[in-house]
Amino acid sequence: MVMLQPLETVPAPFRPESVTLQEGGAMFRAALNLFAKWGVTDAQAAVLTDMPVRSFRRWKAEGSGRISRDGLARLSNLMGIHKALRIIFQEPQRGYDWIKASNAAFEGATALAVMLGGELTDIMRVRRHLDAERGGW
Repeated sequence: MVMLQPLETVPAPFRPESVTLQEGGAMFRAALNLFAKWGVTDAQAAVLTDMPVRSFRRWKAEGSGRISRDGLARLSNLMGIHKALRIIFQEPQRGYDWIKASNAAFEGATALAVMLGGELTDIMRVRRHLDAERGGW
């Protein structure tokens, strides 16, 4: 006869794994490709990544250095925006163009203009909107 065993139902505390230097570098390289698809200037990309333009250009040419926690959060949200756009639009170019299109959800501003507010929360605002549109979380 099989005996039932009680299961632990209390979840373990959440402990996020740190993003490695290699993973951060990969996200930065992916963001560079994304910025090219979006038609973002180096000055705009520097705002999105929260770094001086000279530093952005050096990282773009030579590879990224150590990325701050805020920088990783920015890159992660940019990747989330890209993913959501790829889910929403079957044609990738439509998603790339959406970034610079006027949008009623942002009171006529473009998603890029919202993100260029410079704060992490500005990027998160665009991501939350897209996640809601695609039916995510």
